[in-house]
Amino acid sequence: MTTKSEKNNVYVESEFATLKRVVLTQSEAFMHFNFDDFPEGDMPMPEGGMSMNTDPVEAQKKWEKEREDLKKILEKYGVEVQRPRLLNEKEKQLGAVKDGITGGEGVTNFFVRDPFFTIGNHLIEGSFKSAYRRLEVLPVRSILDKEAAQNNVPHVAVPQPDVSKGINSAAGPYLEGGDILVYGKTVFVGNSGLASNKAGIDWLRNYLTPSGYKVVEVKLEPGTLHLDCAISFVRDGLMIVSMDSLANGLPEELKNWDKIEVSYKDAQDLAVNGLPISSKVYVTDIAFKNTIGKELEKRGIKVEYVDYEISRSFGGAFRCSTQPLLRTDS
Repeated sequence: MTTKSEKNNVYVESEFATLKRVVLTQSEAFMHFNFDDFPEGDMPMPEGGMSMNTDPVEAQKKWEKEREDLKKILEKYGVEVQRPRLLNEKEKQLGAVKDGITGGEGVTNFFVRDPFFTIGNHLIEGSFKSAYRRLEVLPVRSILDKEAAQNNVPHVAVPQPDVSKGINSAAGPYLEGGDILVYGKTVFVGNSGLASNKAGIDWLRNYLTPSGYKVVEVKLEPGTLHLDCAISFVRDGLMIVSMDSLANGLPEELKNWDKIEVSYKDAQDLAVNGLPISSKVYVTDIAFKNTIGKELEKRGIKVEYVDYEISRSFGGAFRCSTQPLLRTDS
């Protein structure tokens, strides 16, 4: 598979093209809801993850260290890393406003994969179903504005969700970066009912079709938050996949790929949410060294390991923590 890239510093050719420029997330979460009341599956918590007895100060230090450890690996391979700014006090206050955009559920700045995504040379701001994440794009927007201006590329946003029937209305449109997998001019988009929905997918299809893209919806089972919790492209023809996370199996375009299959339990523990640095190098958690790591190494992939326990306890791992600006082998 080859795709001609534009001559600029913003272009994503595929999930496994060489990563050259990336945004790496911060480690901030200010939530004002009761976890016991949270809809099941809406924020997956891995077994063995952070418990309520964890010292929050120590957990925060470890959380920040996890991201710094990932940053070191990215830079080891020559990747240019940018970071969103931290949340400001006004944003934290807005997250607590009961009748505001988040419904008083809080504000987060902990996974940069979802608030925007890059397809080809298009920078696209997403639209969150979870109200507490709806301010998450703000800390990264200055990066998007700068990159769009410097590289003369499109910077657009999914329409705001219809909240006329309530802040948690299912109408959408909803479209989140964790549901987007890029494979040349084919874009796979997950839909479990927890994040991206048909209205968001239809919007993306209408937007990208004039640029020659094909958008393929992938139905997920109801407990899988995003597509990147179920499928990870390692290189052309090789994927990591949780078949039990896919409601209707793999799309036709992917059925003949070599598959490293993981259990549904491991997928819920974010085993699939690794990060290819190139088609030859893959980042995953040390927890999966004897499973995914071993299978990747058997196939000639260099595996870099990071302890990412705290990040996974918040429902995301390496892919969730990053959003590429430039991924190309051209």
